[in-house]
Amino acid sequence: MKKTLSALAIGATILTPVMAAAADVKVYGRAHVSLDYLDDGQDYNEVGLSSNSSRLGFKAEQKLENGMTVFGQIEQEINFASGSANDDVEFATRDTFVGLKGDFGQARIGRFDSPFKVARGPVNFFGDMVGDVRNVTRVGNLRFDERNANTIEYKSPKFGGGFNVLAALSLHEGNSPDSVSTSSPKTTVIETVNGPVTVVVPGTTTTTNKDNRDDKAYDLALTYKEGKVDFAAAYEHYEEDAGRGERDGFRIAGAYKITPEFNLGGLYQFLQHDNSEANPDAQVFGVAGEYKFAPKTSFRGEVFHRDVDADDANATLLAIGLEHRLDPTVRIYGNIATVLNDENSNLTPWAQGRTNAVGGARGEDSLGLSLGMRYDF
Repeated sequence: MKKTLSALAIGATILTPVMAAAADVKVYGRAHVSLDYLDDGQDYNEVGLSSNSSRLGFKAEQKLENGMTVFGQIEQEINFASGSANDDVEFATRDTFVGLKGDFGQARIGRFDSPFKVARGPVNFFGDMVGDVRNVTRVGNLRFDERNANTIEYKSPKFGGGFNVLAALSLHEGNSPDSVSTSSPKTTVIETVNGPVTVVVPGTTTTTNKDNRDDKAYDLALTYKEGKVDFAAAYEHYEEDAGRGERDGFRIAGAYKITPEFNLGGLYQFLQHDNSEANPDAQVFGVAGEYKFAPKTSFRGEVFHRDVDADDANATLLAIGLEHRLDPTVRIYGNIATVLNDENSNLTPWAQGRTNAVGGARGEDSLGLSLGMRYDF
């Protein structure tokens, strides 16, 4: 990770002046850390640090002679709690894309949040924190809140006073042959009376079977954001041979600013899997709100219930939080959240968007308390 960031910094230093001559380039990021107390209701109850979807990125935009605009973004997740990212994390793991926009709307390709994932925005008051709504909407094989790779997306121009249509197709990372054979020769140095002798030993041939998965996702969404209203509805379908199986999801979410200080929203989601016996249908519904009782201080709360078409597998997420902005770019907050699990559920309020994400205990209620700071630059 250190090598990746060093290369990124050096590359940015060298290339930014060149790119800036042709395009507007912006370096941005987020440092979001928290101190958490997590209790799974059984054996685990510890205090720890977490980095919560912290990131570093570059955005570029350039106006073309034909009136259109080309734009691009490269974004990398960073673990501020440990000083490095997960060893398996590659560069550009977050929203990374290139596209064109103009009077026709906007088209882009790359890896970025699906329209279905974006559609939770109106009720995302606890995003990347203890209490994130994804802890009940994004579970097991019924997952739809994804950042899909190899995606082509179109976004329409605004119409009807604030509506946009989004359509996306996400393709599998690549079709591979049914089997791949590899042979890795080994080099050995043998010491003799006449000096060292290098001997090449034929390696073992390894055959790896790979299937040509039709791992596609189709998205269609309608959004509206204007004045006091924030609304989104989305449908997503994964093909039969997708990594987690064929499945369909529908989501509708909305928020309304009752007063300039009070924003209230709600969400309904229905998820269905082709293998309903192993992955029972589930629906999620609930409300969330935020009230700004001082110019820089707000209170938020939520309750979401996950209703699973199986015996004793339901769960309810409840959370409250207090946030104070030290500056437009810096905020501190405190959250407390719990998931009330039925006998066959083991969800927690801390599993999504955070590095400190220990598992839950089946049939036990889980509790999380978090003190955090977020700096956007």
